[in-house]
Amino acid sequence: MTQRHPHTRKRAKELRSEQTGPEALLWSRLRAGRLGVKFQRQAVLAPYIADFAARSHRLIVELDGETHVGREAYDTARTRELESRGWRVLRFTNDDVLTNLDGVLRAILIALGRDPETPRPLQGERGEPRQRRGERGKSP
Repeated sequence: MTQRHPHTRKRAKELRSEQTGPEALLWSRLRAGRLGVKFQRQAVLAPYIADFAARSHRLIVELDGETHVGREAYDTARTRELESRGWRVLRFTNDDVLTNLDGVLRAILIALGRDPETPRPLQGERGEPRQRRGERGKSP
C-alpha cells in the first residue's frame, strides 16, 4: 500500500507557487504535453520532490540553481536512489535553461526517444503513410 507523505505533498505545493525564473521558463515549454509527453512539476516521489517528471517515461528533469551549491553529495545519493527505482534523471543548471533552452529541450526529447532531428513519417487517418501533394493516384 502506498504511503501518503503529507509534509512532502505540502512542500511540493509550496514549491509550485514559488517557482524560480528558470523553472517557469522550462515549465512553459514542458506543460500541456508540448513535447508530446505529460510532465508534472514539483512531482512527489516520496520522500523526494522532482522539479519535473514524465511518469509515463519514468524521466525526471532537475534544475540545479544556487540552492544546490554544497549539496552535490546529497544530490548524487538522491539520484542513485531514484535510479534504483527505475527513474532516469537529467540534471541541468539554471544557466543552461537561461542560455541554451533549445539544447536543454533537445536533450529531454532525446531522453524521451523523440529526437527532433529524426523525421517522422506523415500519417493518414488509419496510421497509413499520407500521400504528399501531387502524389494522389500514383501507385507505389
